Amino acid sequence: MRRAIEHIPVSQSDTSEVRGTVTLAFADRHRRRIRLMDDAGEAFLLDLPHAVRLGDGDKLRLVDGGVIVVRAAAEDVLTITCSGPIATAKMAWHIGNRHTPLQVLKDGRIRIIDDHVMRDMVQGLGGVVFAEVAPFDPLNGAYHGLGGGGHGHSHGNDHFEEPHDHDHGHDHSHAHSHGDSHPHSHSHAHAHAIGEPHDH
Repeated sequence: MRRAIEHIPVSQSDTSEVRGTVTLAFADRHRRRIRLMDDAGEAFLLDLPHAVRLGDGDKLRLVDGGVIVVRAAAEDVLTITCSGPIATAKMAWHIGNRHTPLQVLKDGRIRIIDDHVMRDMVQGLGGVVFAEVAPFDPLNGAYHGLGGGGHGHSHGNDHFEEPHDHDHGHDHSHAHSHGDSHPHSHSHAHAHAIGEPHDH
């Protein structure tokens, strides 16, 4: 079986031959050691020294040469528009305060994993929310790659993990609301607008 032993961030230049791609949802992209299937259906072992959060475009170096490119899978997300840069900054602060991963899009909008509690909070703060199916590639924490533990949720111990298609609850793809408990619904696969933008 092919074995991937090094994580190469998308920001790092690398000219290795691409030997395949692997498309993973956000919840499945914080890994250390797991058996995966690439997009062509061929198995490989991810065997990294420590758990990393794999981003869209990152590469995994194979022992026998070449790399596998990581792709972010399309999944249920909330794309948020605010009335201006100040309102967007405030919204991002409130989302971050709930320990929710956040992606900043090139057009200035922000994106989070679909969650009804977060959707209600964003609406209450004046954001316009569109529920979509799109890739989710959030920002890394400030200490990512600098030895900081962040939230430190490692899925990979010294045993194989089988790939799965469901969220088993060890990731940060939903809001951690300082003790709040709520069910998570990911059924909003169509786009719709909620609320009108205004700055609080």
